[in-house]
Amino acid sequence: MKKFSVIGIGAGDPDHLTLQAVKAIGAAHAFLILEKGEEKADLTGLRRAMLDAHARPGHRLVEGRDPDRDRTPADYAPTVDGWRSARAELFERFVAEDLADGETGAFLVWGDPSLYDSTLAILDEVLERGRVEFEHEVVPGISSVSALLARHRTNLNRVGRPVQITTGRRLAEGWPADDVDDVVVMLDARHAFTHHLDQDLFIYWGAYVGTEDEILVSGKLAEVAGRIEELRTEARARKGWIMDTYLLRRN
Repeated sequence: MKKFSVIGIGAGDPDHLTLQAVKAIGAAHAFLILEKGEEKADLTGLRRAMLDAHARPGHRLVEGRDPDRDRTPADYAPTVDGWRSARAELFERFVAEDLADGETGAFLVWGDPSLYDSTLAILDEVLERGRVEFEHEVVPGISSVSALLARHRTNLNRVGRPVQITTGRRLAEGWPADDVDDVVVMLDARHAFTHHLDQDLFIYWGAYVGTEDEILVSGKLAEVAGRIEELRTEARARKGWIMDTYLLRRN
């Protein structure tokens, strides 16, 4: 039986690798690497550096082009489904053609595979198709949420209070719920926090957390929102991409 490991590698710092992740990397025979274009070459470079440090001698790298995805459609869910299916084709081909029976393949996932990542759903789709068979395991990783809060030296939750994790798209539609005072926001491409400047909110924001390009800002939202917008715009123009996360805390 072929095996597949989905390995969380943390938010960007090579030291985020857990001992379990290091063992899983060392046990794999082949790794699927999805190239995301020249602009995001440093993301692939970090993964390759981790493999150079921890993979077994003679491990194989199988490269593929990550399917392009339209991030501005009005009909969001079907677009994501189509992108996942295109990715599933790459995963299926990797298992079918690049792994021998008894071998283990692996895919390195930024952050934690369970939090706003599509890999597990894609593997479910591959298995449902029934064209290839494999067993798979999931190795958790340090998420961008955990890394952000550690860098700001604050807690995710307050005593007896709920926390909600959502996306920028949903935050732009309104505050999640009246009884939720702590909201973590991921995948915000359009400064959704600016929709809530009239509220008494504190923000803990970070981009490229754990990397050499890390940027951190915290303060009252109404006072620092403009600064965060400037930093995001400048960073995106400089690098061609940005990954950021923030916690909004209502007083």
